[in-house]
Amino acid sequence: MLTHPQFDPIAISIGPLAIRWYGLMYLVGFILFIVLGNLRIRKGHTAFTGKMLDDLLFWGVLGVIFGGRLGYVLFYKLGDYLADPLSILKVWEGGMSFHGGFLGVLVACALFARKHRLSFWDITDFVAPLVPLGLATGRIGNFINGELWGRITDPSRPWAMLFPQARSEDLRAAAGNPQWHEWLAQYGALPRHPSQLYQFALEGMLLFVILWCYTARPRPRAAASALFLIGYGAFRFIAEFAREPDDFLGLLVMHLSMGQWLSLPMVVAGAALWQWAHRQAGNSFSR
Repeated sequence: MLTHPQFDPIAISIGPLAIRWYGLMYLVGFILFIVLGNLRIRKGHTAFTGKMLDDLLFWGVLGVIFGGRLGYVLFYKLGDYLADPLSILKVWEGGMSFHGGFLGVLVACALFARKHRLSFWDITDFVAPLVPLGLATGRIGNFINGELWGRITDPSRPWAMLFPQARSEDLRAAAGNPQWHEWLAQYGALPRHPSQLYQFALEGMLLFVILWCYTARPRPRAAASALFLIGYGAFRFIAEFAREPDDFLGLLVMHLSMGQWLSLPMVVAGAALWQWAHRQAGNSFSR
């Protein structure tokens, strides 16, 4: 059985200035976006230029930050933030939602497309294969922080991991389960899935390989965007079975987590968009 390495979340500290690993992971994700985008620009088959890519990154960063924060407020803790609206601004205390950030990026892409008089789908198709590695770095940041740990699993499984920082949650869980109480007494923490690494592998690395290979040659307009929606939604839905649901929400209807309920519309929308993209491509070919 493994134990979480208990990384120091602060990567660099100079006097009162502290740079956290999680922030550095965001920075690495943005750098990878630029590097991969320039690779695609050099290969052609896109209306993008390097200057447009830099501009798009700026819009995208705003979309991620504002959308991610507002999404967390609306999807996860609306009641708490309505009681204390000023706490919405306290982003340094954590609280970001991928699904909210995703919606924020879509708004940013729409504004960018309007500014440059491009098709919205041309923008999102270009962006789709550039995003997963950024998601992967974000999950590494979660793992370094020792947050968003997984559900309890059998200690005999080689991937089971002890998260000492989950002590209070372990105590609550073990109180009503004799087997878990025994494990807690034996190991000092409950064995859990390292779900951050599952999400790193699925939503990050595997989704990147699929999208990068698929978009290596021209595809029907909106098809890459559809594949991203289907792939991310499906992989996130699967990974959530191993991820501990938020303690203030728990499991919702049909024993699904909030992350799963937010991912299902992505899969449905992606499947509909996939059909539309290929139908439009077929109609264009027939003409």
